[in-house]
Amino acid sequence: QVQLVESGGGLVQPGGSLRLSCTASGNIVRINNMGWYRQAPGKQRDLVATVTSGGIINYADSMKDRFTISMDNAKNTAFLQMNSLKPEDTAVYYCRADLVVDAQRTGRYSYPAVWGQGTLVTVSS
Repeated sequence: QVQLVESGGGLVQPGGSLRLSCTASGNIVRINNMGWYRQAPGKQRDLVATVTSGGIINYADSMKDRFTISMDNAKNTAFLQMNSLKPEDTAVYYCRADLVVDAQRTGRYSYPAVWGQGTLVTVSS
């Protein structure tokens, strides 16, 4: 069974910074890409940024100036560095990964897209 575990959320004042982490675990053969999405109360889930295992990065237009995504392939972990946070950044932040999995260790691969449970970021004074 594969899973994503996020950490690093919390309460921060406007202008502050947070660093989110997302670690994938299980019988993972390869991580094709990982990404961060966020969902504010009463709104849809939106893309923040994605990164491939080869280092190709994509940001939502409104995020690229303050947010930085990175990935440590050796640790199956993605990070989201968030700077100059604003109250409108308040949301649950979800990690998503496109994986190659060998669940039974038989050489038969599956290709699931897996979501984490989310971590709450609250920006408030």
